[in-house]
Amino acid sequence: MKDTFVEVCVYEVKANKAQEFEALIEKVAKHHRGSAGVADVRYMKRTHRQGGFNDIKAGKPAIKLTRKSQSVTYVLYWELDSKVSHGKATKSGLEKFYKEFTRCLIKMPKIILGQRLQ
Repeated sequence: MKDTFVEVCVYEVKANKAQEFEALIEKVAKHHRGSAGVADVRYMKRTHRQGGFNDIKAGKPAIKLTRKSQSVTYVLYWELDSKVSHGKATKSGLEKFYKEFTRCLIKMPKIILGQRLQ
């Protein structure tokens, strides 16, 4: 689906709300997948980091995060057929889940919108 509309969203979630957030995003993903024009909805949880540049050049594997943090990072990748579909699906999701989302977040998410190239 080249030329689709994409949203990438980075969430910083309170560490003590991570389980609640993961349960919530299951409901949100199911809701969004049922919206007209939605091609894909995926979430990921940050669990690893890269080593230094020399480690990357040497092909070493990523390093598992072990330090207890005050927040957990999650990323949404959401692909739709158009910005109109995105607007309608976003509105629907916010009407249904906004309060639950904001209870889990440290700050408002970073949202990146644009066209898929490949």
